[in-house]
Amino acid sequence: MTRAPAALLRSALFVPAANARALEKSASLAVDALIFDLEDSAAEGEKGAARERLRGHLATRGRQAADGPLRVVRINPLDTPAGTEDLLMACAVRADAILLPKVEGPEALEEADTALQHCDAPPALALWAMVETPMGVLRAGAIAGAALSRSLGALVVGPNDLALAAGLLVSPGRPELMPWIGPILVAGHAHGVPVLDGVFNDLADSEGFAAECAAGRRFGFCGKTLIHPSQIDPADAAFGPTPDEIARAEAIVAAFSNPAHRGRGVIRLGTRMVERLHLAEAEALLARAALIRNRKD
Repeated sequence: MTRAPAALLRSALFVPAANARALEKSASLAVDALIFDLEDSAAEGEKGAARERLRGHLATRGRQAADGPLRVVRINPLDTPAGTEDLLMACAVRADAILLPKVEGPEALEEADTALQHCDAPPALALWAMVETPMGVLRAGAIAGAALSRSLGALVVGPNDLALAAGLLVSPGRPELMPWIGPILVAGHAHGVPVLDGVFNDLADSEGFAAECAAGRRFGFCGKTLIHPSQIDPADAAFGPTPDEIARAEAIVAAFSNPAHRGRGVIRLGTRMVERLHLAEAEALLARAALIRNRKD
């Protein structure tokens, strides 16, 4: 399976395709990804209208720039008539990725991949997978390692569905969810697939949202899915390198660049012992900081 180049996925906003005003507003948002939703946010009787509304929106508003928001379409399950039509529409308007809901194994990704080949989808059209059921968690490794002809662009955690399916009573900090989230993170990192944290539901609790973002970054998520534009800036800040982190990374790179340290595997930097693995980490952080800086310029 091919892998997508590193991209910014600090913030991924769900946009209900059934809501014309939300679609229009999304065009002006500075966010890393827009996930246009045809599944949960569209009632059964409005799915067709939502699809056609989104078709028109994406056909007339392509990506504004190469570094603009990724345009992701969350489709209905492929074993439904709506899901098939959603996939064909996303392919026709040249979306950047298709998000499959409730993925419980690689078979769903492989089926979508085959369908995309039959409709001559561009190779750059990636697949994303929602992992939001106990079976999906159990098979997270197989999902992340699916043999596809295109990139598996991200795994997306669905905490609300997981909590419901497992009968969890989730408290602040989500300790009850961590045994369920952990296998998804391990699978993503093992196979080089970015993992997006799930949504935070309380729009009035800005402190709780900030705390959950900070914890998500410590856990190893690349970013967070969002339900309102007001959450974009805090998510971007939480999942982007801080000035202190950039300064430390620059110091590590400079130290290993010193001719006196040529060929050494471990050096002393201040009070710390720093290894080559820290150099690789520092270089990756600085590359991420450069992506963010270039997007702002």
